[in-house]
Amino acid sequence: MKYRTHTCGELTEKNVDNQVILAGWCHTRRDHGGVIFVDLRDRYGITQIVFEPSNKKIFKIAEHLRREDVISVNGNIRKRPKGLENSKLKTGKIELEVSEVEVLNKAETPPLEIDDRIETNEEIRLKYRFLDLRKPRMQENLIFRANVIQFIRGWMVEKDFIEIETPLLTISSPEGARDFLVPSRIHPGKFYALPQAPQQYKQLLMVAGLDKYFQIAPCMRDEDARADRSPGEFYQVDTEVSFMTQDEFFELIEPLFIELTKKFTKKKVMQIPFPRIKYKDAMLKYGSDKPDLRFGLEINDLSNLLKDCDFNVFKNTIKNKGVIRAICATGAAKFTRKDLDQLTGFAVSHGAAGLAYIALKDKEIKSPLTKFLGEALIKKIIKEMSAKEGDIIFFAADNEKTACNVLGNLRLELGKRLDLIDENILAWLWIIDFPMYEFNEDTNKVEFSHNPFSMPQGGMKTLETKDPLDILAHQYDIVCDGVELSSGAVRNCFPEVMYKAFEIAGYSKKDVDAKFGHMINAFKYGAPPHCGFAPGVERLVMLLKGEPNIREITAFPKNKAAEDAMMGAPSEVDDNQLKELNIKLDLVKK
Repeated sequence: MKYRTHTCGELTEKNVDNQVILAGWCHTRRDHGGVIFVDLRDRYGITQIVFEPSNKKIFKIAEHLRREDVISVNGNIRKRPKGLENSKLKTGKIELEVSEVEVLNKAETPPLEIDDRIETNEEIRLKYRFLDLRKPRMQENLIFRANVIQFIRGWMVEKDFIEIETPLLTISSPEGARDFLVPSRIHPGKFYALPQAPQQYKQLLMVAGLDKYFQIAPCMRDEDARADRSPGEFYQVDTEVSFMTQDEFFELIEPLFIELTKKFTKKKVMQIPFPRIKYKDAMLKYGSDKPDLRFGLEINDLSNLLKDCDFNVFKNTIKNKGVIRAICATGAAKFTRKDLDQLTGFAVSHGAAGLAYIALKDKEIKSPLTKFLGEALIKKIIKEMSAKEGDIIFFAADNEKTACNVLGNLRLELGKRLDLIDENILAWLWIIDFPMYEFNEDTNKVEFSHNPFSMPQGGMKTLETKDPLDILAHQYDIVCDGVELSSGAVRNCFPEVMYKAFEIAGYSKKDVDAKFGHMINAFKYGAPPHCGFAPGVERLVMLLKGEPNIREITAFPKNKAAEDAMMGAPSEVDDNQLKELNIKLDLVKK
């Protein structure tokens, strides 16, 4: 018997009186007065099939069918009785009267419901992911992801990009996260690293003269899970071009995101061309280098206005080279005392000591700050913040990093609570002019703040004359709705500039040659100016689909502990395997 002639999602009234074969899973089984109805499901949809008692042989089989049994049925398509149609299904006006049935495989009772309406514990979902993926929503998400990737591939090829696969076994290098290491059997004591990104290879492809490269690249990083980041592995649209400036690259690539928005969503692009915001301005106005521009609530710096005030908290903050910043929450005066207590707790959880505020409510100024600042200064603050009746001004007084973190997160929370976020918009933007270096207080050292292969603005002269913490890089991020999709940069392709850049970050010439000698050597033979970026596939699909969690658009994700609950990875290996790799374990007891 042939398994199927049609899928379970394609038959309509046009197929009435046709003899067809369907195959799939028994989604539900109902016994109605001696007639058995089964909803047969595959990834294309559901078709109702009917077992009439007159056919005793197949009816007996139908009596023993259970949820998730896999069957193939042959029969005639007929109209459903009037009044019993299902308008929610494409196949809802027809049903298949079964004349033959073959049970292809029996199923045990599943540990989770194959039903989008029923919530299931995440660990159960991940352990039985092969069952979870039978759910229509999950299948739709994976098909959506595949279509997005296919569209990107077609777009890149149309723009003359060449798809090139780069190695998965490479050398360990400081890319910003921990490497996954792979021991070499042939070279005892030596290790490959799984690529955190194809960064070096794609730059070498530019040196090779392949001026437009892309790859849907797997990347492996040993880092913790987040809602928008899978632990261990992810995919990115790795891209690099030669002979283009930063602005030319932006102009080339923005249409890809515009077209993705139009094809895969019903949302509008907020602004074309995309806004370009300097890192320093983003941190000041939004408290974040990945701002959500779908709503306002910009942050203001009130340090100069309040530097001479009598309030000790503010005065001491300025004295200790901190900042005083504030955000005016439009319409927030409607918040109750409970709401304000919750917001205070929220601010404290992000590093604040508390949450001072000025409320304009019932035509009065209500604030615990009044007795410390005086009415005249309070009115100056209100004017500076353009606050009006019904608003609340919230303050953060701390070092700049903490103040940004507190108000940046508070801004997002207020946007949600005040229903200010326009869900019909995708707010694409570029963050530019990142600092080249940052100071790590834990190590007491200057480190790269972004990609170490980025070109410092001003080149060698800047590296030799400026304070490292004042040096800007030709680095950029593309951001959408508060999610960073990708970091990118104009690359440093001059050996002497690279040596100097790494020297400032504490690497000797010997260190650079040991880690990146192949890059230095390649650049000696004529490297073109080049730049690129690598948007994360999962984050991009998550944004376009409107899913809140990256695990919902990944087929087999790890859990929060970076474990594959379904396969049991990571796992122990036997002693013979370790011996073959010249590895002896010396586990530290916890």
